[in-house]
Amino acid sequence: MPTFDHLIFIGRFEPFHHGHEFVVREALKHTDHVILLIGSANSPRTIKNPFNFDERQAMILKAFSDEISRKITCLPIDDTLYNDHKWLQNTRQAVASVTQAGDRIGVIGHQKDDSSYYLSLFPDWEFIALPSFEGLSATPLRQRYFGQGVIDERMPQSSQAFLADFISTPAYANLQAEYRHILAYQKAWEDAPYPPVFVTADMLVVQSGHILLVERGGDYGRGLWAMAGGFLDKDETLHECGLRELAEETSLHLDKSSFKHSHTFDAPDRSARGRTVTTVFYHELQGSSLPDVVGADDATQAFWLPLNKLDGKKMFEDHYSIITKMLGI
Repeated sequence: MPTFDHLIFIGRFEPFHHGHEFVVREALKHTDHVILLIGSANSPRTIKNPFNFDERQAMILKAFSDEISRKITCLPIDDTLYNDHKWLQNTRQAVASVTQAGDRIGVIGHQKDDSSYYLSLFPDWEFIALPSFEGLSATPLRQRYFGQGVIDERMPQSSQAFLADFISTPAYANLQAEYRHILAYQKAWEDAPYPPVFVTADMLVVQSGHILLVERGGDYGRGLWAMAGGFLDKDETLHECGLRELAEETSLHLDKSSFKHSHTFDAPDRSARGRTVTTVFYHELQGSSLPDVVGADDATQAFWLPLNKLDGKKMFEDHYSIITKMLGI
């Protein structure tokens, strides 16, 4: 008899490799139903999250026989950086959709480092700890794939076949160009006496249920939506930096009278370019009509978006999580 009714395996699977496959096969020794919670399901294509939910689900299910794949359920989980409570709510709701009250549920996985802290957030679900499978990690697999076009053999054939097809798509070309831009950006700082920490300011501007966003130009995050913002100059305060960047990127000039509050966001991996700490300044405007805005400088366009149309799949870096955190939505 199986020990558990369901075992949960949480990950991003970017891409699905033999280490992930090992965990699934180990889980099936204890249960007849494995639930894979696939994270970053609301992320745009980036070097860190290059594949969408459907693509990852296909890699996973095709890695196993039909008999085994029928025992696997894949569910999407959105990123809610800076809000563990929301992530836990989403996770439990997803699990509840495929389980019943009274089922014995467990979590299985490898506690790699501090980034695996989420494995301890389910005290009512027993945790099965597994060793690392040959030290395998998805990060170097992605680096070789986008850096040299190498498809690593330490993945199931389903993943290798998908990557072989994906490499000829415009999406791959865009991601490879972005990866090379990131490497060049980091190389410019490699001789610094200390690892650089970049300081930025961003402007969260809202009026009448709309948020002011820009579409990014340049080589990093091109086409994604973002708050107006940028790097701190040596002769300005953070708020002055945000106001200047807002004017440069949207042609909207504000003073501090509409300022509500600010918050600093310093997740170590929030930017692929390097350690970047940002302070976000929330301004709420009044009026019956939205001010005219025009994209300029680093922005190809500026626009007012109804808050109900915010879409994490279109947002730059962690801006979606910042906005929802600061606005409580």
